[in-house]
Amino acid sequence: MKIFILEDEQDIAELIKHNLEKEGLSVEYFLTPEDFLKRYKNDNFDLLILDLMLPGMNGLEILRLIKNNPSKSHIPIIILTARNMEGDKVLGLELGADDYITKPFGVRELIARVKAVLRRVTPAKTLSRLIKINGITLDLEAFCLFVDEKKVETTKTEFYILKILVENQNKVFTREGLLEKLWGNEKIVVDRTIDVHVKRLRDKLGPYGKYLKTVRGIGYTFDMNE
Repeated sequence: MKIFILEDEQDIAELIKHNLEKEGLSVEYFLTPEDFLKRYKNDNFDLLILDLMLPGMNGLEILRLIKNNPSKSHIPIIILTARNMEGDKVLGLELGADDYITKPFGVRELIARVKAVLRRVTPAKTLSRLIKINGITLDLEAFCLFVDEKKVETTKTEFYILKILVENQNKVFTREGLLEKLWGNEKIVVDRTIDVHVKRLRDKLGPYGKYLKTVRGIGYTFDMNE
């Protein structure tokens, strides 16, 4: 397992690196956001320990950047900072951080929390978390849709409808069939509601909305053939 650390105080970064390596983890640290950003897109890593008070760039900006990147949004992040206001903690967790630790911190506690987060995410690593097709990316863990790498807000129902259709390209689903896939025998909407969700999805998919096709008199399909 590979851990990245973004921490501008070198003695703290080296302390964390030393102790995590004793636990058998591979660790690399970065002292500036610029150094980290040069590497993070092309490097595979399993967890980021992130300081908030960084030179030139707030750590929350780094957090947002990662969580809005479809290829990296699944990576867990532990915030490690001297900022101990409740508002900072709430905002960090709402933006997608997995844990929030304030300085000064205990090394043993940090190691325990790193291990706990890695245990939570490791089973899911065996599964594909992303469905990518053309400019559309579905993050199955975060329930997020990205269009040309930009996050697009959807309802859970819209997300699942698109997931079903994308996973079954060229297969035609009736409205009733989609309802069955979504809710089984516990249908909570009428079949014509599907039409509303599909129309909204087309708008949100932008140039790729054309692939979400209506089969007259039957239902819908995801078909990339022109």
